[in-house]
Amino acid sequence: MFERLTKDARAVVQGALGYADEGGARSVDAGHLLLALLDREGSRGSFALSALGLARTREPVRQAVAEARRRAGLTRADADALAGLGIDVSEIVARVEEAHGVGAMTGDRVGGGRGRGRRRPGFSREAKGVLERALRVAHARQERFVGDEHLLLALTVLPGVAGEVLGDHGVTFEGVSRVCPPTRPTRSAGG
Repeated sequence: MFERLTKDARAVVQGALGYADEGGARSVDAGHLLLALLDREGSRGSFALSALGLARTREPVRQAVAEARRRAGLTRADADALAGLGIDVSEIVARVEEAHGVGAMTGDRVGGGRGRGRRRPGFSREAKGVLERALRVAHARQERFVGDEHLLLALTVLPGVAGEVLGDHGVTFEGVSRVCPPTRPTRSAGG
């Protein structure tokens, strides 16, 4: 599949690997892909984020992703559903962090980073789902290659923290599709 990624999409994947590695994460997740998308400049995905106003609000997005990681990746909707059952996720996080340190529920390696002899993080099921959905989105739009805009479109429709954060900031599949329409392949002179 990686041979179908554009230079910009590959840069997002590399950036996500960097975020995961730097933070000591055991695997790349959708939040890492979103953070790497926010770093891009001059690409179709970065254009869509700018056009939809997200380029000006990067820090709140970063904070929302970090806060969700502290909740072991639970979305606010998940936390609200648990609250309806009488389970206070913030209380649980506070107690776990009191006993084991801040960020104990992230599943990241203690101390962050790879360290000596540690392998690079792999891709979580969630991140693989984003890549697969991006491929499907590109195919549905009759585009041959998967660009960073396809990764962004996939993040908007898949359940999870990244999609919730994007939705909270008004970035939807429809909005991204509107500001970043499919590219039309050019026909060769012979056919």
